[in-house]
Amino acid sequence: MGVGNKRTITKTRRKTRDVDQIKADLLSTRHLSQFKDTKAAEDLPGLGRNYCIECAKWFDTESTLNAHRHGKPHKRRVKQLREEPDPDPRTVPGGSVNPRTNNAEEEGGGVAAVDVNMAT
Repeated sequence: MGVGNKRTITKTRRKTRDVDQIKADLLSTRHLSQFKDTKAAEDLPGLGRNYCIECAKWFDTESTLNAHRHGKPHKRRVKQLREEPDPDPRTVPGGSVNPRTNNAEEEGGGVAAVDVNMAT
């Protein structure tokens, strides 16, 4: 089967800012102002006056911005931003993974051998 429209596959039109970019916006007003300066006010909804920092969305009126702030998607995003990132992204939530180190070279001077049982 052929691909009909490539634009529907990539879906880059509604790409929002990543969580780490939004956290940088919340921590530094300079970072946020640099992002806002890249957008022309004439092209933005409501001429760029109503902006939700947590969700990185523009709104037409202040009433729609307030309605958005009381909504579930906004509350989910705020909760996601409050969570601390995992210091080690290789770990699995709920699991305990012990990384293997080659301590045998330090202790006995030899190379540690790993026994592997192969099912035949």
